[in-house]
Amino acid sequence: MMGLILRVPFTSIPPILTDIARGLHISVSSLGILTTIPLLMFAIFSPIAPRIAQKFGIARTFAGVLTLLMIGSLLRIMNVPFLFIGTALIGIGIAMLNVLMPSAVMTYFPNKIGKLTAIYTTVMTCATALMSALAVPITQHSSWQMVIIVLTVLLAITFVIWLPNIKREKQVQAKSSTSEREQAKHKSAWRIPKAWIMLVFSGLQSLLFYTGLTWLPTMATEAGLSQTLAGNLSGIYSLIGIPLALVLPAIIEAISIRKRQLLMGFFDALGIIGIMMLFWQQSSFIYWLIVSLLIGCAAGALFPYLMTTFSLKATTPEHSAELSGMSQSGGYLIASVGPFLFGYGHTLFHSWTFVTACFLGLIIIMTIANLLLEREEKIY
Repeated sequence: MMGLILRVPFTSIPPILTDIARGLHISVSSLGILTTIPLLMFAIFSPIAPRIAQKFGIARTFAGVLTLLMIGSLLRIMNVPFLFIGTALIGIGIAMLNVLMPSAVMTYFPNKIGKLTAIYTTVMTCATALMSALAVPITQHSSWQMVIIVLTVLLAITFVIWLPNIKREKQVQAKSSTSEREQAKHKSAWRIPKAWIMLVFSGLQSLLFYTGLTWLPTMATEAGLSQTLAGNLSGIYSLIGIPLALVLPAIIEAISIRKRQLLMGFFDALGIIGIMMLFWQQSSFIYWLIVSLLIGCAAGALFPYLMTTFSLKATTPEHSAELSGMSQSGGYLIASVGPFLFGYGHTLFHSWTFVTACFLGLIIIMTIANLLLEREEKIY
């Protein structure tokens, strides 16, 4: 159930921005920051999440975060200032859930990390696509406020389902050793060199996905493809990750680190080949389909791999939370500037060649970081 609400509270809003602007009697451009606020909150609050979870426990922290999400969601239907405040609260809440989900999986299902990671990442992706598609019809048949009410009800249901875990967490904590918890309190992931490699990898894999999602349709239309076909390619680019998210985490958990290197090196190579193809752009739909599939497969594989790795590379749930918080904080900062700089570079140089070369260089660095991560079973 938690996977359902990891993205939809804010990803359901962009399709109905025009309706929100009309209802609040403001310009659409003034609402553009609504998509930026959550990313900023991700970057700021991700490092804080592990400390809060260590103090209150994962179950209580999740319950508090779900309460925060419900409040933030309802605030958005009041007026313009509360729309922005509510969005910020949602960004804070989802930032904490993002960071702590790998730790929660490791705490409650230590022997099913791959399977549970596959389930929640797949549910997250499917729910995001479904609610984005339903937002417009709901608005047309009712109002944009109804979309937010539906999202709030979904959060409330998740909250009620989660409450029994508070009692269960006490039992899990009773079984864990005091020495492990003390070790988790006194070590910092920021002092671990391999954790910095994970941060670089996290940021660049996010940059790969968001830059491709943002600019591949534009590049395709400039090359001669229709907007309709470019839009279809964008959908394929996003949805290709669903089957990968469903099967990859379990495979990663089951195989040796050497085989992980080979498997993830294969997906990294797909992304590199796809980006290299951008140096010779064509107006053919088949060409852009191949490019979208190559880069989409790489990006779609790297995200569930990263979510699984937060648990597999850590020795305790507390360490998993710290790795996740550190990597996602730096990762979202990197990812948030990637699409902007890619577009700015195109405007500055009046060509896609230079920015594509920079893009390629960054993904090669990402590949090296990925391979270095898989030289050791545990890094923290």
